[in-house]
Amino acid sequence: MSSGTFRYGPWDGGPDPLASPFTAAGALDEMSRQILEGRTPREALEALLRRGMPGRRGLDDMRRAIERRRREARSRGRMDGTLQEVRRLLDTAVGQERAALFPDPSDEARLREAELDALPADPARAVRSLAEYDWRSPQARETYEKISELLRREVLDTQFKGMKQALEGATPEDFARIRDMIGALNTLLEADARGEDTDAAFGEFMSQYGDFFPENPQSLEELVDALARRSAAAARLLAGLTPQQRSELADLMSTAMEDLGLAAEMSRLAQALQASRPDLNWGGRARGRGGRFGEGLAGDEPLGLGDATTALEELAELDELAAALGQDYAGASLEDIDPDAVARALGRSAVDDLRSLQQIERELEQQGFITRRAGSLELTPRAVRRIGQAALARIFRQVSARGRGDHNLTDAGSAGDLLGTSRGWQFGDTQPIDVVRTVRNAVLRAGPPGKGRPVRLEVGDFEVAETERRTTAAVCLLVDLSYSMALRGTWGIAKSTALALHTLVSTSFPQDKIHIIGFSDYARELRPVELAGLDSEMVQGTNLQHALLIAGRLLSRYPQAEPVVMVVTDGEPTAHLLRDGTPSFSWPPMPETLELTLAEVDRLTRRGVTINVFMLDDEPRLVQFVEEMARRNGGRVLSPDPTALGSYVIRDYLRSRGRHRVAR
Repeated sequence: MSSGTFRYGPWDGGPDPLASPFTAAGALDEMSRQILEGRTPREALEALLRRGMPGRRGLDDMRRAIERRRREARSRGRMDGTLQEVRRLLDTAVGQERAALFPDPSDEARLREAELDALPADPARAVRSLAEYDWRSPQARETYEKISELLRREVLDTQFKGMKQALEGATPEDFARIRDMIGALNTLLEADARGEDTDAAFGEFMSQYGDFFPENPQSLEELVDALARRSAAAARLLAGLTPQQRSELADLMSTAMEDLGLAAEMSRLAQALQASRPDLNWGGRARGRGGRFGEGLAGDEPLGLGDATTALEELAELDELAAALGQDYAGASLEDIDPDAVARALGRSAVDDLRSLQQIERELEQQGFITRRAGSLELTPRAVRRIGQAALARIFRQVSARGRGDHNLTDAGSAGDLLGTSRGWQFGDTQPIDVVRTVRNAVLRAGPPGKGRPVRLEVGDFEVAETERRTTAAVCLLVDLSYSMALRGTWGIAKSTALALHTLVSTSFPQDKIHIIGFSDYARELRPVELAGLDSEMVQGTNLQHALLIAGRLLSRYPQAEPVVMVVTDGEPTAHLLRDGTPSFSWPPMPETLELTLAEVDRLTRRGVTINVFMLDDEPRLVQFVEEMARRNGGRVLSPDPTALGSYVIRDYLRSRGRHRVAR
């Protein structure tokens, strides 16, 4: 291939590297299982994000991995390692000095031994007392100097990660450069606090002192965030020690800073960082095993100040990451999860998993399956149709597995007797196609087909055979929304059944009409989109009277249709509407509630409306009331196993529209 010339073709090296790891339709299908079990769209999406998609980890898997990392970080070691090391070096230096003094019989040697005997038990005060001591033993002097070197490196490492290793064998010039760096940093932070533009100053600072910051921050905000987090971890380290340990270590750190001439500058830096990130935990004590305070780390190995600070800093980041992955706080979003923190904790593959999860919600919205309204997540009509089809397919599989049962479906959905005439096809027609006349129309339109030239049909060519006309059906499905449905585990089944019935009517019998009415303390008509996103209602009341009242108003719109009311409930009426339109609840139900509900039954019965009740409980009072409804109306009472509710309702609808009257 010559330079500058490119050839493009289909990818043939395996899976498309640019393809999405999932389809929005697949994600919706995963959600639909939760929705059809009664959950809201938001709950279904959250469950999907927790579980993950095929080949991609979900939030729960990531949280479990984070918890393992937290246990590892806690068991890394103890926080008093620096104190122990100072005590060890101090004891070694004193022992070496005593060994040098012992052979000397002079009074001076005895005075020196007495001075060593009088050293304070507090290692910080002992180190300070020996600052002016004239060591007889060169080895003891060298060991004592290691204490100062150790403290300088450890204290600086608590604020600047990696400083302990960087300062091994440091010269006075190296420490002078550190003083200059901290001074310049304080100047930069103070300018930023005054609201000055610090972009140029930050660039100049990093060009001069960038080697002190292995994190390679790209902005002053990133630098401040990294330094503040480490400084807060150091504060928690001190808070996690015993009061005596904390006092001793604070004195040692103060002595080290004074030796370096950095006490004032480090104090300025700590104040500036705390002011910039007051949201961090600066004064709280580190939490250890069993939820106790004061045990931020619980391992057996003693850790130095810098290493313990690093461990606590990592623990704090893991705690924040675990909370973000939990998504159980107000306003939680996957965008709250820091990909860099995920990469540090779990590796780059986990970032890919996170991005896939973040993409799910965007893809669902972009492809028209979900939408946001007033801050809530709603399904679109397109999504509801797909979920309804899934519910219907599940019910039909159930019907197929159980057989026809006691319902005769042989004639379900068929047209009336043929009249011998035909007419042009119109959208929604269910009459059989008149094949002969349809082909004849195509031939007359295009001319007789020649050799090798087929007959091509167009929409206008189709004719249907006219049949004895059948009235359409108008169905009102009344679904109990009361909280008892959720307690008995039947709410999801009722919701799935309603969506399936709506899908069946709207797709297979478009000439029929269906309305879904939900009722608890009061009743209301539910759009399919609203029903799909609905949860059971934690209210008292089963207001069947109001639901029947609404059903009567809706059915009056279709005077030529076969009126059918289906009621799905697990409890007798316990509420009715007062004259002012407010619901009145009482348990046990008042006689007035039962009388008003039966009055609506009688009103619908006089209009020829059949009321079939699907009873999901066998409580005696409910059975008695439903049987009275059936006696007055002539409708049927069915008491299906809740898991078979869908097949019962679908069969009953097909049975109801199987009854027909010849149109006059």
